[in-house]
Amino acid sequence: MKLKGLVHIYTGEGRGKTSIALGTALRAARYGLKTYFIQFMKTSKERKTIKQIKNVAYKCFGQKKWIYKNKIKQIDKKIAERGLKFVESIVQKGNYDLVILDEIIMAVWFGLLKEKDILTLIEKKPEHVELILTGRGASKRLINAADYVSEIKKVKHPYDKGILARRGIDY
Repeated sequence: MKLKGLVHIYTGEGRGKTSIALGTALRAARYGLKTYFIQFMKTSKERKTIKQIKNVAYKCFGQKKWIYKNKIKQIDKKIAERGLKFVESIVQKGNYDLVILDEIIMAVWFGLLKEKDILTLIEKKPEHVELILTGRGASKRLINAADYVSEIKKVKHPYDKGILARRGIDY
């Protein structure tokens, strides 16, 4: 018997939203659940590791560079829209127990995707599909559509003291 799939949102300015999603993917894999981990707006240096985990598929819809809100290019929007079409197909087929949409909230916040399309995706998902959405800037409407919502708050960060991200720890 399949579980009822719920909707999670991990948002806020703090570090760890993607890490929470990856941890959930690992737990799901441990119990034999099929997971699709889909990233928007960025590529992951962890993709090779993710692809080695049994029952976890991976796809990225982002370029190999940071995207800045005030410097959006048409190609960034096209890549995000292509990603959303892919996600809609994956979710509607219902072949995956857990679908993780990393940074999709930020893609909405940056104007790459429309909030109404994400709300429709949530509303029309098959009952057994669990969705995790991550990224800064979750709107009240997205928050209201979710079952779990965690806001990750930055209290203190080494970057504020000039310490750059460290390989193996921060990325």
